[in-house]
Amino acid sequence: MDGVLALAVVCSIFAVGDFVSIKTRAICSMMFASSAILLVGFWVGLPTNIFNDAALLGIGNILVAFLITHMGTLMDFNQLKKQWRTVVISVGAVVAIGAFISLVGAPILGREYAIAAAPPISGGVVAAIIMGEVAEAQGLETLVVFTALLVVVQGFFGYPVASIMLGKEAKKIKKLFGENKLPGKVEVKSETEKTPKHKFVPELPEKYQTPFIYLAKLGLVALLSFQVASLLNDVVHRLVIALIMGIIGREIGFLEENIMVKANAFGLAMVALMSVIFANLTSATPEMVLSLAMPLVISLSLGLIGIVLASVILSKVVGYSREMSIAIGVSALFGFPGTFIISKEVAAAVGETEEEKQAILNEILPKMLVAGFATVTIASVVLAGFMANML
Repeated sequence: MDGVLALAVVCSIFAVGDFVSIKTRAICSMMFASSAILLVGFWVGLPTNIFNDAALLGIGNILVAFLITHMGTLMDFNQLKKQWRTVVISVGAVVAIGAFISLVGAPILGREYAIAAAPPISGGVVAAIIMGEVAEAQGLETLVVFTALLVVVQGFFGYPVASIMLGKEAKKIKKLFGENKLPGKVEVKSETEKTPKHKFVPELPEKYQTPFIYLAKLGLVALLSFQVASLLNDVVHRLVIALIMGIIGREIGFLEENIMVKANAFGLAMVALMSVIFANLTSATPEMVLSLAMPLVISLSLGLIGIVLASVILSKVVGYSREMSIAIGVSALFGFPGTFIISKEVAAAVGETEEEKQAILNEILPKMLVAGFATVTIASVVLAGFMANML
């Protein structure tokens, strides 16, 4: 397919997903709608190499480091100190997935399917690769396909639940904001109205605040993050380091808040990153999906039940609302960038003014970003390493 045509088609599919999200007030998220369109499209003739033809996969794999570092600039350090509750719920959700699927799923699915299912459901690509390699080494080809399909379809279970739960939470936040009862109520101010904060690195003069300089600084921090991860022998995932370095970069003043937006680079970068995520759908043929439909539905349903039960229980322990806790727990089913996109969609759908939208986003976005990394990047990989020895 011609490159310009491929890019136009991909952008159009994402645009339809956005339209559906707006019309449904984020109950059906952009990622869920786009996933469905692409899956059916590949089945009826949409070229499976469309993301390669649009030259999005290569740049998307590179820009993920920029985007994760950028996400760090959105998170205030004082807010992050409050996120220990989010980590507790996130880790609890992953443990619940492993326990619930292993114990309840084994008699229904069979021991091998149950063990292979838990890590991918709790995290996605990396966990699926670990389990897939173990299954392939043992000649269990069906399980290899099964783990790959779990990654492809788990978002269909996670996106709607997260959208609905966050929508309910956003309405509560909106009400509290209107009644001046929201802790740390945030007002949207212009740049000139914001209270200056002392930074270790002074702000650049306005004439040097250009997109190229912004992106150069972001790239240097992303590169440093990967070097730090290598020095640590990747004990901590490099993208987790990138997130932390983005936060530090903002705190010391080297990186500007919301830096990729200021560099006018965020929109196309997200198109590229989502293309990397959705490229997994190209391998899901109707025959493969049909043959594994029952194990997929059962394992994902059990995983979702385990998440909800653990999240509701832990919500009472840490003091979060039930809705917010469930949204945090189900982030295991999609991770970043879904955590960011759904948070933005819900805030835009529920908030009526810029002040309301910002207040909602400030409450849910830090929790969802931390949850996505805690589940997908860290806890699920640990779970995969543990359960791989059981297969």
